[in-house]
Amino acid sequence: MVPALISLTPDPVAIQIGPFPLAWYGLAYAIGLLASYRLLVRQAIRHGQDPAIVGNGIVVVAIAALVGGRLYHVIDQWQLYQDCLIRVFVPIEFESGCSGPAHFAGFSGLGVYGGLVTGTIAGVALARYYKVSLPVWADIIAPALFLMQAVGRWGNFFNQELYGPPTSLPWGIAIDCAHRVAAYPCGTFPLETTGFQPLFLYESLSGFLGVAVLVWLDARRPAWLRTGDLILIFFAWYGVVRFSLEFLRSGNWVLNGIPTAQIFSALFALGAVAIFVARRIAGPGSSGGSGSGPGTPDPDEDAVEEMISEGGPV
Repeated sequence: MVPALISLTPDPVAIQIGPFPLAWYGLAYAIGLLASYRLLVRQAIRHGQDPAIVGNGIVVVAIAALVGGRLYHVIDQWQLYQDCLIRVFVPIEFESGCSGPAHFAGFSGLGVYGGLVTGTIAGVALARYYKVSLPVWADIIAPALFLMQAVGRWGNFFNQELYGPPTSLPWGIAIDCAHRVAAYPCGTFPLETTGFQPLFLYESLSGFLGVAVLVWLDARRPAWLRTGDLILIFFAWYGVVRFSLEFLRSGNWVLNGIPTAQIFSALFALGAVAIFVARRIAGPGSSGGSGSGPGTPDPDEDAVEEMISEGGPV
């Protein structure tokens, strides 16, 4: 074992303003949301859509994703909340049980798949409310989902979470004793000489790469690409990445011995691939390669909307 390349064990609080802490975790997701908003506006204009929908819709989708993500985490880590339900809603820890003096415990605890499910449902509902093309907006949204994930994952670094097993790789990160899972105590894996796999970094890099690929595909519109395919690529890509990384995690939420995140990953990835194939079996549609530009509806758009909203990964 070699010392971690990144030996910093950061404070989860960025700024303390009186009794109110500003956590890096929340700041990372706020920056991710802002970056995603700017990308969404850019993509909406490219596709000939009303960018005002982004400003109105992103708040609804973000709240829905926050609720779903938090619910997923609370179910995952129910043992942390069952004796003190107020901690589901407020990030504090009490000195004794669920009463007495309390202190800030740090913002964390969002499950990506919970957020994807509720956020997708909210997105479909908004598309119907505004009477806009669901496949077109799916293409607009897909790169922004990657960007949100890529930036937001750095909140996990400051919370010292989402890491894998000890590693001798040169990019291993240090994890202090208070944030270790039971499998890696400091007595066995000394802080000074142990680096851990930075799973948050792998997801972040995958997200940035995903943004570049989807924006490139959207601009080039190759012959095989149909309107609405980008969101399917996102679901399949993220599902495969997350499924693979779960093999390196400890303390996962499991069902019948299988990490729940792997079950969701498989459902999202296989569902996306199935819809991708089904769209081509259903019949030909227009694509960038056949002369239609961004925002141009496919002839079979109604069928596409039905498949995405009713038969998709959600």
